[in-house]
Amino acid sequence: MNKLEKVGLSSPQLYYEVCMSKRRLYRGPKVVKFSVRRLPLRPFGGLLGPAKADARQSLLALSFAASTSLITGLAIAGLTDVFQQNPGLLLLIPAAIGLRGNVFGPFGSRLSTAIRAGTFSWSKKPDSVLGQNIIVAFAISFIASIGMAVLAALVANISQSGRVIGLDDFIVVSVCAAMLASLAVLAITLGLAVVSARLGWDLDNVTAPIVSASGDFVTLPALLVGILLIDQGWVTVALAGVFSLGAIACLVFILRSKLKIASRICKESIPVILAAATLSLVAGVVLERSLDRLNTFPVMLVILPGYAACAGALGGILSNRLATKVHLGLISPTPLPQGDAVQDIKRTFKLALPIFFLLAVLGNLIGSAANKATPGIAQVVLVAVSGGLVATAFVAFVAYYGTLFVVKFRLDPDNHGIPIVSASLDIVAASTLIGALSIWHIV
Repeated sequence: MNKLEKVGLSSPQLYYEVCMSKRRLYRGPKVVKFSVRRLPLRPFGGLLGPAKADARQSLLALSFAASTSLITGLAIAGLTDVFQQNPGLLLLIPAAIGLRGNVFGPFGSRLSTAIRAGTFSWSKKPDSVLGQNIIVAFAISFIASIGMAVLAALVANISQSGRVIGLDDFIVVSVCAAMLASLAVLAITLGLAVVSARLGWDLDNVTAPIVSASGDFVTLPALLVGILLIDQGWVTVALAGVFSLGAIACLVFILRSKLKIASRICKESIPVILAAATLSLVAGVVLERSLDRLNTFPVMLVILPGYAACAGALGGILSNRLATKVHLGLISPTPLPQGDAVQDIKRTFKLALPIFFLLAVLGNLIGSAANKATPGIAQVVLVAVSGGLVATAFVAFVAYYGTLFVVKFRLDPDNHGIPIVSASLDIVAASTLIGALSIWHIV
């Protein structure tokens, strides 16, 4: 007898609705009920269609992501001298920021699926669902950061004819950024799960934007810590060696342990995350080669992280919803989207338009306040919205057919949806933004 039959429910959808209506958090064998009074103010309710709650949650989370990412963009625009002094370092920025979303986006998606299915519990045991997910999130961050550093050094030496920073520098910067930022993003993701359960939010609607925003916000300071350790002689070399040996030991431990969930997630996630990192590094090459053009109007550098983060978050929301509905049997993978899948894709486009408009307006205001040259608010809005809609079309295509691909090969869409979107998005985001600048003859 399965879980649904035990509780007398006839479908996964009915079971989910009952769980959400009672707003339960499972804490071992006990059930903790929350009765949180809803706010009388319902911003954006009905603006984006009949799914008011989903639209409101996603739009507020995306607005937060867009706003905080602009701070990251402002910092990047102010670090051009550092990038020029350390050739190859800029390649690592999109990949390092993207790694947080590729690890903790699926982490949040798995929590959402477990909460909906009633298998989630707040347990400190390492072999619990939560415990194994936390362990594997840190393990993947550590292992993938080493692989990403090796790939960055390889791509830098191939794409650039001059001097680039060494492999040991790449490793130290990459690992420092990964581990320091992961601590903060893990706390934010777990806090988000608690808040979502208390307020009756759908975790799928808020995980990707908040994780993306927090990843942008905390990864750059963590990268700056790593940059301080660049070119420090034997100290840098020793740290790189210790980190590399530690990553190998971590991988062996996870694969040979009795933590079956963690082992499966690690096996499925690392290849696709490294593939995502490779394409993010190519996006870094595009950015580095376009740095002079972007410096014509530095406000575009301010907007760029938020532009990529919003497109990625939109794809992440769609991927999370598709993955959860596949798990619950609410949608079937078909060659063309049908039913709920079509509605989710439409909702993604309805979210994209106001978010990219907001990003452009805020980015132009913040850039102007920081004395960054701008072509004018109308041109910035035109570039951000037109390029953003093209990027959104791409991520919608990849999110849906990526889900079909992983389901066909009996893989877990929770582990692959966001990384597959991210794998192609960084280069698409950079290309669509630069392409829009050229098409509209701005630079």
